[in-house]
Amino acid sequence: MTDRANRLGEFLRARRDLVTPEQAGLPVHGSRRVPGLRREEVAMLAGISANYYLRLEQGRDTSPSLAVLESLAGVLQLDEDTTAYLVSLGGPRPRRRRRTPRREAVPAGVAMLVSTLPLPAFVEGRYFDVLAANPPATTLSPRLVVGGNRLRDVFLDPAEKDLYPDWESATERLVAGFRQSVGTDTDDPRFIDLVGELSLASPRFRALWARHDVRTREGAEMRLEHPQVGELRLYREKLAISGTTGQMLVVYHAAPASPDAEKLLLLNSLNQAPAQPDLRTTPSEPPA
Repeated sequence: MTDRANRLGEFLRARRDLVTPEQAGLPVHGSRRVPGLRREEVAMLAGISANYYLRLEQGRDTSPSLAVLESLAGVLQLDEDTTAYLVSLGGPRPRRRRRTPRREAVPAGVAMLVSTLPLPAFVEGRYFDVLAANPPATTLSPRLVVGGNRLRDVFLDPAEKDLYPDWESATERLVAGFRQSVGTDTDDPRFIDLVGELSLASPRFRALWARHDVRTREGAEMRLEHPQVGELRLYREKLAISGTTGQMLVVYHAAPASPDAEKLLLLNSLNQAPAQPDLRTTPSEPPA
């Protein structure tokens, strides 16, 4: 049984390591070899036998009841999104053939909308590929261009990393949103290649991926440090695009009449203006 086939067991092992006995209300006596809960402790708190829980972790039982999954979610202190993900892991899944990658296409109307918006906007695919982007978005980050990938850029491109003063929390949200976007559909070659590449190249991604955090892809307040205009505090909206599988319209905007709104306007004007000759002069030689 490979780890990829035993997604439920892998998830349970990762999440019980994140819950301490104190958080679970258990007394602690002496030293412990594991940072989180032991298998038998999870089983006891969930009201199931230790042997049954062991079978779940080892992948020998892959279809627990909804009641068992919800009980485990309570013990592991999962939020609503992560509980839904756990339930999806434990549900019956039809056997599927390995698929070839299918190119994601942006609906024509959405592509037109992106191109006409005066705010930074782009379309994010299911695997966080940039499928469409307008000039204000590329002004905000030169990596926001068709063909880019948000995961690859944020984790592997130093210039993109420098945009995020809160890079640690930004990467937590990014990876948790990626896991929610992909769900249990992890046999796609695109997913396998991307996760494999990032796991090898980025210790930070590897550590976050091992946590199995899940978070809905949604809007958030963002703090950016832009090389041209300095600190920017923006609202980032993520709007699901109907008729697609996991595509999101992402738009950045600032509070009206705020310094950040003025900076966005300045940023756009700086990058839309034609190149000007350098009029700076150096001290000239005194006349002979």
